[in-house]
Amino acid sequence: MNPLGGENELEGVERGFYNPCTLVKSKDILRAMELQEFNGPAVRKQLEQVLSSAGFAHNDRLSGFLRFVVERHLEGRDTELKESLIAIEVFGRKPDYDPKQDAIVRTEAVRLRARLSKYYQGEGSSDRVIIELPKGGYTPVFRQPASESVSAISSRVRGAFRLGPRLWFMAALTGLAVALAATGWWRVQRQNAPVAIAVLPLQNLSHDPASDYFADGLTDELIRNLSIIDGLATRSRTSSFAFRGKPLNVREAGKQLAADYILEGSVLRAGGQLRINVQLIRTRDDSPLWAGKYDRELTDVFAIQDEISRGIVNSLRLKLGRGPRHYETNAEAYDLYLRARAMRTQEGVLGNRRMIGLFEEALAKDPSLAPAYAGLAAAYAYRSGLFGSDRADELAKMRAAAEKAIELDPLLPEAHDALGIAYARNAQWQQAEKSFRRAIELDPNSSTSHVDFALYLLLVLNRVEEAVQQLRVGEKADPLSPEVQDYLAFMLTAAGRFDEAAAHCQRLPAGYRYKNACLARARLGQGRTGEAIQLLAGAPNGGYLGYAYARAGRREEAEKLAAADPSKPFNQALIFAGLGDKDRTLEALDRMTPLGPARIGRALTYPEFALLRGDPRVKALRKKVGLPE
Repeated sequence: MNPLGGENELEGVERGFYNPCTLVKSKDILRAMELQEFNGPAVRKQLEQVLSSAGFAHNDRLSGFLRFVVERHLEGRDTELKESLIAIEVFGRKPDYDPKQDAIVRTEAVRLRARLSKYYQGEGSSDRVIIELPKGGYTPVFRQPASESVSAISSRVRGAFRLGPRLWFMAALTGLAVALAATGWWRVQRQNAPVAIAVLPLQNLSHDPASDYFADGLTDELIRNLSIIDGLATRSRTSSFAFRGKPLNVREAGKQLAADYILEGSVLRAGGQLRINVQLIRTRDDSPLWAGKYDRELTDVFAIQDEISRGIVNSLRLKLGRGPRHYETNAEAYDLYLRARAMRTQEGVLGNRRMIGLFEEALAKDPSLAPAYAGLAAAYAYRSGLFGSDRADELAKMRAAAEKAIELDPLLPEAHDALGIAYARNAQWQQAEKSFRRAIELDPNSSTSHVDFALYLLLVLNRVEEAVQQLRVGEKADPLSPEVQDYLAFMLTAAGRFDEAAAHCQRLPAGYRYKNACLARARLGQGRTGEAIQLLAGAPNGGYLGYAYARAGRREEAEKLAAADPSKPFNQALIFAGLGDKDRTLEALDRMTPLGPARIGRALTYPEFALLRGDPRVKALRKKVGLPE
């Protein structure tokens, strides 16, 4: 009987029939390795170790997902590892779940893969069993770490040989399988990993500061175009613009942005003529890989952007796949559009009010410019959450602009993000989540979409841990953004993880307006009230200072701050909560209801309002603004 044939091949391994010099098929090696190393108890032990780690211990969704697929696989029930069943069993979807309408399983699978990768790069780096969820399916794979050295494998083989030829051969098979699996895994990971690239602000060669908007707006457009190209992980706007006006040090910029490549260059505009020079530089050795020089008419600007994208893609040997959409517009409309986008870069959210007028002027000159509609919708999103604005009117305009942008270009991530905000402000939660996830699917590198999803939906619905994870992704895409750090600290504070929140607050720049308030909230959660009061002495938000006074027993000072400005109900609610006055806290929050569900939902997650939890009146407040019970 040939021990390599038929159903007896595995039995042959177990009984030691094989000569170590026999050529064994790769599938037999892998099966033998699994038999020796990855039995049920070993994998379950590893599973429990992963689930008890910091990245999984407080995340029920991902933990439940991982446990489900591992247990089903170990039980030989791989046929049940289908998207529809996972959605129903793990994520509580209804039996009529339609994966075409709801991508929850695919989205969470991406997060699970990233979380497992992070675990094995950190606290699990010395584990002997690695659990993976390969792309394209939901059947887990178990393997040994690629980092096991040849000498370590040899040592194991020698030890096994002393126990007899059968175990020697098993060890040899295991060692060979580890080497093959490690090599293959490393190559696949290298092939699948996106290329990290950052676009530094283009230099304005006209030396006229009044023309900076054009260089900044064009930089922003290049970032947007590159960020939706498959295979590229483009760093977001805020982090790239942290290098504006600074001497260029490519290696240092690459290190701070965690970018493999930097695109830098200059722009000179003279009337209707445009000169753009760009070059792509590899950060690890300052080596230029590609350069482009363009002397064109201003009306050719979209074609130039497309050629730059193609030059980068070709130099990095990527497939263009889904690249940027092509637009045609007149010079006046595009100039106004760039002015509006540059204003967001130069002034942040404070520039949203002025942006609206510029976007509207651009659309008056070209009603078919889809990105201008998307920008207009995003600007309305900010305005609709302010006191003094006509919320119903702003929401109607925001939704109309977002829908028009999608009608003109269904692949515009910004439009889907803005539509998600519009739905969320109207308490249409299912539609909002669908829009946010579509925006992220179209542009996973946009920190804005991750922040908006977390801020306007996940936190509002008290899905705090999911909100934290979205901000983690946003932080990776935008590592130098103080706003992302601030929001991440905000989410961690809501989660009660005050030490982590404080660490992110301390990363904020010294001149950042909300740094002291950020750190003070973390200190209050840590019980360091006196330190919080010192931090808040010069902070712009008197509500947190009043809350801190109340917590410190300085009731008179707290009451004085509460009475100082009755037009700010949120500040009053904070102070009344610090004083332990539920009635006045709820009354103040009720005066915030015209702002919609987002402000109320977020407030109810704050640790400062913990005294309200369990109060039956909160249920009525939630219902009033459209929040689920």
